[in-house]
Amino acid sequence: MEQLRVILVTGGVRGIGQAIALRLAEPGTAVVVTHSRPDSPGIEETLEAIKSRGAVAAADCWAAEDPAAAEKIEAIAARFGRLDVLINNAGLTRDSLAVRLTDENWHKVLETNLFGAFNCSRAAARIMMKAKYGRIVSISSVVAFCGNPGQANYSASKAGLVGMSKCLALELAGRNITVNTVAPGFIETDMTRALSDKVRAALLTRIPVGYIGRPEDVAEAVAFLASDSSGYITGQTIHVNGGMYL
Repeated sequence: MEQLRVILVTGGVRGIGQAIALRLAEPGTAVVVTHSRPDSPGIEETLEAIKSRGAVAAADCWAAEDPAAAEKIEAIAARFGRLDVLINNAGLTRDSLAVRLTDENWHKVLETNLFGAFNCSRAAARIMMKAKYGRIVSISSVVAFCGNPGQANYSASKAGLVGMSKCLALELAGRNITVNTVAPGFIETDMTRALSDKVRAALLTRIPVGYIGRPEDVAEAVAFLASDSSGYITGQTIHVNGGMYL
């Protein structure tokens, strides 16, 4: 029986996560996507799309920051015999100006976006170290580098991913495990589609290429870092923002 290349994408049933899962799905792979709620939209659609690309598809309901995430990741590796790629995509926003930002919303965003990625990376690293191979890619954000009013919690969490990834890259390089981040700019998602025409027009003035990116643009960068072709790249961030931040 052919050994599958096993890929885990957290928050992989919609938006950027879904685009990544579909881009990585191909014959010879097993793509596992997570979602945080049983009623999350897009689960069946995502699984069918993964299968249509010739990959084995699976979905599991758990949050990246959950203490049980490590056991869930170990179960995935046990089921398929390995875990080759982890994409830390799961995240959320709780926007507010700093003077109005509640402790609860500060901690919730940091817990999900930063600790969740660490929680999953730690569990995946233990498996990958034994195999002496792995690719870990975390989804950061342009606001980690340039900031954005009303997003102190989100910016901090996404900046933390960059620092975390650099440390993990140094710790794991000797085991043939690379750790990198991708920092998207403004991308066509449910959030940006809900913006008014006036706000979108203002955003476009900040993007030199003149248009808002697609989830597939981010997925292409992730696919490269998740591949064998990127083996000499670790601890780095690829910016996918149309020139918004240089």
